[in-house]
Amino acid sequence: MPDASQQPADFGTFDVIIVGAGSAGSVIANRLSADPRRKVLLIEAGKSDNHPWVHIPVGYLFAIGNPRLDWGFKTEAVPGLNGRSLLYPRGKVLGGCSSINGMIYMRGQRQDYDGWRDLGNPGWGWADVLPLFRRSEHHFGAADEAHGTTGELRVEQQRLKWPILDEVAKAAAEMGIPVSRDFNAGDNEGVGYFPVNQKRGIRWNARKAFLEPARRRPNLAIVTECHVRRLRLDGRRVTGVVFSRGNALFEAHAGQEVVLSAGAIGSPQILELSGIGRPDVLERIGVKLAHALPGVGENLQDHLQIRTIFSITGAHTLNDRAATLHGKAGIALQYALTQSGPMAMAPSQLGIFTRSSPAHDRANIEYHVQPLSLDAFGQPLHRTPALTVSVCNLRPTSRGSSHAAGADPLAAPAIQPNYLSTEADRRVAADSIRHARRLMAQPHLARYRPTEIKPGPGPEDDETLARLAGEIGTTIFHPVGTARMGHDGDAVVGPDLKVHGLDGLRIADCSVMPTIVSGNTHAPAVMIGEKAAENIIAAGNR
Repeated sequence: MPDASQQPADFGTFDVIIVGAGSAGSVIANRLSADPRRKVLLIEAGKSDNHPWVHIPVGYLFAIGNPRLDWGFKTEAVPGLNGRSLLYPRGKVLGGCSSINGMIYMRGQRQDYDGWRDLGNPGWGWADVLPLFRRSEHHFGAADEAHGTTGELRVEQQRLKWPILDEVAKAAAEMGIPVSRDFNAGDNEGVGYFPVNQKRGIRWNARKAFLEPARRRPNLAIVTECHVRRLRLDGRRVTGVVFSRGNALFEAHAGQEVVLSAGAIGSPQILELSGIGRPDVLERIGVKLAHALPGVGENLQDHLQIRTIFSITGAHTLNDRAATLHGKAGIALQYALTQSGPMAMAPSQLGIFTRSSPAHDRANIEYHVQPLSLDAFGQPLHRTPALTVSVCNLRPTSRGSSHAAGADPLAAPAIQPNYLSTEADRRVAADSIRHARRLMAQPHLARYRPTEIKPGPGPEDDETLARLAGEIGTTIFHPVGTARMGHDGDAVVGPDLKVHGLDGLRIADCSVMPTIVSGNTHAPAVMIGEKAAENIIAAGNR
């Protein structure tokens, strides 16, 4: 780590500096560097993605918690989780979280984006963002109004078959849940298999999609293992960044602007270390105030997944298929020959979007049904056949925070998600467990004799079920909202993604979401990158 008194060496001047080579940052680097007149620097704190667990889809089980690929953050103790602290994975590699995530391509619901627009963010309604989703998409089907086929981001069907998941889908139909032909056309209610960001059974992350086609452009510089320590400010203008690599310290200058794409945890931390944020937080961490923005690090939202587990008989799951050396060898051989089967698995295969109760006018919960069970990601699989039937509240009302814990740029931030801190969220959690129990009790599944392992049978009153949800709930890795769009006093950026009160600085990642989307977050992050690039290009052309 560089000495505090060390003067940074000059790394050069660029038109645009992008901090973070994740889902959004990679898109921006690609789009901006397409103009050879624009000089672009992309800074990534992690290493390259040349690691087998990045590319083999089932490697997510081993990437999470791996210090080579994951920042290894933890939350503070969460009261709503009965005082538990959770692992909070974030990608520490080219491609960011797209290199360790579940590969699910999910946009959310049209009402999510229309809601952003109606909060005073013109240009962010469903009709506005749909062309941006289509622009980056290389969809497995034919091009139509909802999908594009000429973009860089591969979207494919999963290359595996689990008969027990087909049976769960039929049980969902017994409950009156319709079959979904397309989760991504604006209304995701229904049951079906998740589309994934893969290319013939291999993970297709943001690095492959957007950086690989651009990496030979002489006007794009990509540096890895470089940790941004702070932004450079000249009055109210951001003029560059200071970053370290090992014990060396550098300063890069931005002629047009800096774009923070370090994610919902990283971006607010960099702002605060630069003196931008809540005055009380900056005072607490010992950083001099440069620009007061009380919304920085606030409004954290995440999907809490309630991981119910049911043992079954009469069908295979990954638990028993991988329980022996012979089984493991067969799985490995299948993948080596065909890039299919269990090693091509996304973490979740079967999806169900539905309503936890009739009180909701659209799907408010999402199932991730998995033909496996384990105590936690990174832990060994259980030995006997079982299903994990995870349910998450798509639109939680609980709000948390993520702030720098001190002035040391390498120190982990203080993350407090505040899960289940509202009565509405506790009610949905209780209803979600009841819903999962009803699903697994459908007549179609009776032959498999599903038996509830987690949380285990017991009372069904709201208070008990909310407490049980707190015992088994965990993050589904979708933090958003910590630098939200808007015009009120707590908003951090405007609809153009420029930081309020500062020149030369935008934020483009999931932190800008005013409210969380009703689905997974990788596809929306790519879309936000497209939007930011469009805005930056337009600004440069004026």
